[in-house]
Amino acid sequence: RSRVLPRVALVSCRDLPFGHDDDGSLQSACTSVGLDAEWRVWDDPAVEWASYDLVVIRSTWDYVARRDDFLAWAATVPRLANPADVIDWNTDKRYLAELAAGGLPVVPTTWLTPGDEVRLPASGEYVLKPTVSAGGRDTARYGTEDAERAGAHAAELLAGGRSVMVQPYLSAVDEQGETALLYCGGQYSHAVRKGSLLTGPDPTVDGLYREESIRPRQPTTAEREVAELVLAAVPGGPQRLLYAR
Repeated sequence: RSRVLPRVALVSCRDLPFGHDDDGSLQSACTSVGLDAEWRVWDDPAVEWASYDLVVIRSTWDYVARRDDFLAWAATVPRLANPADVIDWNTDKRYLAELAAGGLPVVPTTWLTPGDEVRLPASGEYVLKPTVSAGGRDTARYGTEDAERAGAHAAELLAGGRSVMVQPYLSAVDEQGETALLYCGGQYSHAVRKGSLLTGPDPTVDGLYREESIRPRQPTTAEREVAELVLAAVPGGPQRLLYAR
């Protein structure tokens, strides 16, 4: 009698139907632990999502321009990881305001919504981007000498119905990069160093995302503590998450 393997859908987008370059080993890893895993495109109407034992969002980089459609799709998928309501919360960076209100150390942020007057810092460098964004697209680093260009960037986003966030640029990123901590099933797995992406006032990106330099890193105790506080603040608690970064 043959044994039926658990079926897993690894979800990507039409531009990356078999995932990102670094996803190459994921499917074979699933096979090695007894899972029948295959790549699927999230907006393919022919896919029967209910036929899978688990649906895992991986490389859906095109959701930004179609977030409403993406969230509507997520809400219909049984056994989706992570849950649809967490995807809804996390795909708009205004969740950072909730974390800040809860006492977590969030970079000071100015929030602009369509109809607001554009307000930009009077000094120093800053980052301007839409609250729904990924891969560094529509995101730029400005100085006070770039005020006119930054204002035009913000005005264009707002006119397109997109909310905007403005944060001071943390110069330490240029030397130290950013530390991303990865958790699986609520447990710490590993961390990576992400190099700086923003070199100047150009929000244009060729393709789905800016290329970035990533390598292993050992996080500090303070970074581990902050990451776990953030996990604890996820709606419904971290036990609902298959993975987190």
